[in-house]
Amino acid sequence: MQPSSQETLIHVAADGATLEGALVLPPSAPGIVLFAHGSGSSRLSPRNNFVARILQQAGLATLLIDLLTPAEDRDYATRFDIPLLTQRLLATTRWLQQQPATGKLPIGYFGASTGAAAALQAAARLDDRLAAVVSRGGRPDLAGEDALNAVRAPTLLIVGGHDDGVIQLNQEAYALLRCPKEMVIVPGATHLFEEPGTLEQVAAHASRWFVRHLTPATAS
Repeated sequence: MQPSSQETLIHVAADGATLEGALVLPPSAPGIVLFAHGSGSSRLSPRNNFVARILQQAGLATLLIDLLTPAEDRDYATRFDIPLLTQRLLATTRWLQQQPATGKLPIGYFGASTGAAAALQAAARLDDRLAAVVSRGGRPDLAGEDALNAVRAPTLLIVGGHDDGVIQLNQEAYALLRCPKEMVIVPGATHLFEEPGTLEQVAAHASRWFVRHLTPATAS
């Protein structure tokens, strides 16, 4: 386990909005994972924070950020505005690339729900400048066929075995991906992975994927 690191509150300017996030940078982190939250979620999501802690224990840096302002998040339609979420994610990525402490770190995206679609759309725009993508209970289908075909970053889709309907949507999106890819179905899990032990499995799979693809010595 890596030494504990202090959380730093950061602010990113994007399209006239100010986005607030929590950055954790362990000593000698080989890469950083940027979390793209889903509809109705935020950087305070207990599920994403749990996954972030597991990634930090593996030595990875994390940034959990609100892609929407509080006012925007109260608008149900805005939560599903994938192009807006994508632009905010790209703006946050540029911010990371401009900071002395994170500018040279490989970047991965962890997307949940609609955040997964934004992560994949952004990945398509970044081409080989993104190191990896993980989707948790995501809607990668909402990224669209063109974006899915264009993603180059190794992509892992994680779905609950009892997440009816979403499994098929992930399978359809998976078939359109042309990058190195893997799909994991967690037995007994529903959409939010609230069942005992299921979120731990998500975190373990995500950690494995990001360590593999964000660590220079082992990146393929």
